[in-house]
Amino acid sequence: MFSAEIIRGARILLAEDNPINQKVAIAVLEKSGAEVQLATNGLVALELALHQSYDAILMDCQMPEMDGIEATRQIRARKPDGRRVPIIAMTASVMAEDRRACFEAGMDDYIAKPVQSRRLVETLSKWLEPER
Repeated sequence: MFSAEIIRGARILLAEDNPINQKVAIAVLEKSGAEVQLATNGLVALELALHQSYDAILMDCQMPEMDGIEATRQIRARKPDGRRVPIIAMTASVMAEDRRACFEAGMDDYIAKPVQSRRLVETLSKWLEPER
């Protein structure tokens, strides 16, 4: 069971290059009460993740400049200490090897695209702590 209440007030980094996917995810997250910051490519996501604090990161796997897999590897390598921020893959690639690559890079979970609102909220609420 999940609760959208857990998302309220959460700081979420959304790494997504597709404008339609951005609008959908931002609308769902903001409706749930989250504060969303957008990164339009993996390099921007990496910089934001290294210099700001987030409760979770939603990471598209295929983006320009640096893909989500490499951005996740870099985040995990450069921030080995402290609180481990959940990184959740968002990708249209649903093959077993794609999922495995996400987990091997250091991602914590996986959401297949097109992302369904309920699935997004359910997955985030699983990873967010009720009292931040």
